[in-house]
Amino acid sequence: MTGAQLDWKTEERGGASIIAASGRIDESTADDFRTNLIEHVKAAPANAVIDLAGIEYMSSRGLRALTLAQRAGQETGTTIVLARPNETMREILAISRYDMVFRVADTIEDAIGH
Repeated sequence: MTGAQLDWKTEERGGASIIAASGRIDESTADDFRTNLIEHVKAAPANAVIDLAGIEYMSSRGLRALTLAQRAGQETGTTIVLARPNETMREILAISRYDMVFRVADTIEDAIGH
């Protein structure tokens, strides 16, 4: 899957920055995911919601990017919530125990507290 890219969308809603990437996060896209995610988290207000609805798969490098984004958020006082994971992502989050590290919400509204 050489040359694969992620599609990014961001929006501000309810005092939170909604950050959404679509595609597979694997060896060919993990660096792009990490760089963009950290950049968006650092620019976010007090809350950042990472919308996982468009993520088909995430490798361990993608999970590492989530960890690095969380560290960036801690430096800027931004809380990160993961939202709308599909069944594959729910399983990946559970196996890696990232569902214990991050709050995981079923909807964007729940993630931003509305």
